[in-house]
Amino acid sequence: MKTNRVENKSVRQIDIVKVKESSSFPYTDDISVEEPLEIRISYGAKDQKETKNISVTMRTPGNDAELAVGFLFTEGIISGYHQIKRVTNPEKECSRNRDNIIEVEFVDDWVPRLMNADRNFYTTSSCGVCGKSSIESIKTVSSFQHAERAQCSLTLEVLYQLSENLQSFQNNFSATGGIHASGIFDCGGNLLALREDVGRHNALDKLIGHALFTEQLPLKDTILVLSGRASFELIQKAAMGGISIVAAIGAPSSLAVDLAKEFDMTLLGFLRDNRFNIYHESTCHEIIKKKSPRIH
Repeated sequence: MKTNRVENKSVRQIDIVKVKESSSFPYTDDISVEEPLEIRISYGAKDQKETKNISVTMRTPGNDAELAVGFLFTEGIISGYHQIKRVTNPEKECSRNRDNIIEVEFVDDWVPRLMNADRNFYTTSSCGVCGKSSIESIKTVSSFQHAERAQCSLTLEVLYQLSENLQSFQNNFSATGGIHASGIFDCGGNLLALREDVGRHNALDKLIGHALFTEQLPLKDTILVLSGRASFELIQKAAMGGISIVAAIGAPSSLAVDLAKEFDMTLLGFLRDNRFNIYHESTCHEIIKKKSPRIH
């Protein structure tokens, strides 16, 4: 009996040889798919739209519209979903190329600020900052930087379960072991949304794009959990989305710590195995550093 299996474009099976100790054997392995995505924008008068290629990024196929919109938002090219008319795969392209091109058409007569669009926006799955002329050119000021935040207490019970909860919802990581994730949790540790990608910055752009589509920005009073390290660009993208608490399974960079302090964001690193480091604690947050007593 055949079962109906939904095609997963994020994972591909290949035949390999596994070696263990002194023996080897054929094996069918799952690997993460990595393909280029070209992001285009279309803007101007209704009958005189200009099309511009903005970026090529190596990504895991899936949630491409969220990735494109999230990228445009975190780069400061758009400030809200109201500036977007439609997001499509261009029909004039051949079927194979169409899947790897996203065109974002802006509302008629609105022209985006493209001060930085002439810089090389080519990015790879491992480095979202590659090709940018300087650190200063990507230090975009978040429109949510001064948004009012609620006081939030973070307990060890909640923090210690975040890394395990993130991994438990990573379907593609479970299959391949080679993909990053960004997840948004509430202060009680409940998962609100998660996106995966072979590129850590793409996973976060997809997540913020999802929040933009569903009108959830700013993502204040939430915890962003990163499956790997916390780089400068991930903190910058988090700040653009109004996120004020970032917890990374890996280490932060020095620039990430500096930016977290600049935006007064709580930044935690090495969050795993019931431990973590506090690199900056926001004035709006309190990390309760003792476990609550058990009630019998």
